[in-house]
Amino acid sequence: MFYGMKTLGTKYGGEGYPPQPPIYTQLMSIVKNTAAIVKGMSITLREAFQPTEVENYPDGKGPMRGAQFQERFRGKHQLQRDENGLEKCVACFLCAAACPSNCIYIEAAENTEEVRISSAERYAKVYNIDYNRCIFCGYCVEACPTDAITHGHGFELASLNATNLVMRKEDMLVPILPALPLEPRSEKDLAEVLS
Repeated sequence: MFYGMKTLGTKYGGEGYPPQPPIYTQLMSIVKNTAAIVKGMSITLREAFQPTEVENYPDGKGPMRGAQFQERFRGKHQLQRDENGLEKCVACFLCAAACPSNCIYIEAAENTEEVRISSAERYAKVYNIDYNRCIFCGYCVEACPTDAITHGHGFELASLNATNLVMRKEDMLVPILPALPLEPRSEKDLAEVLS
């Protein structure tokens, strides 16, 4: 026994302890706790016998092979083109400056009258994103004044080789879509243009 400690009698009602609560309070506490456990287990048991809902990935149809995404999903970056097929990126370096992980590398070059890559004076000759460092925060998308860089829905980025995770401009640039005819002659013509 420690020096100066008094020996006490019973736990409740003894010297230095509060009086024992009434039996009604103790029983209500047990009932409330039991009710909470029963409520939680009823939700678990109800969900356990429901049919499982799964996405048909990777055996589904379409370009995402059955995967479904929300619009706000931040996947692989895409470099957009304008309505004339020119690159929107004007090599302003704002995306690289906004990137907290410093994973964007850009080299600028001047447009000429003979070779026009973008609609501005400069274009991005080299545009690399290192996905080893990228945290998909979206700051680069918000910083871009021309909406040249966006997040796509590409999500299959895993690789065993770290050098494969450095995406170059050619990997991210949106392909040029063929122009649609003003009036397709038949459904077959429209399907050929869209495929």
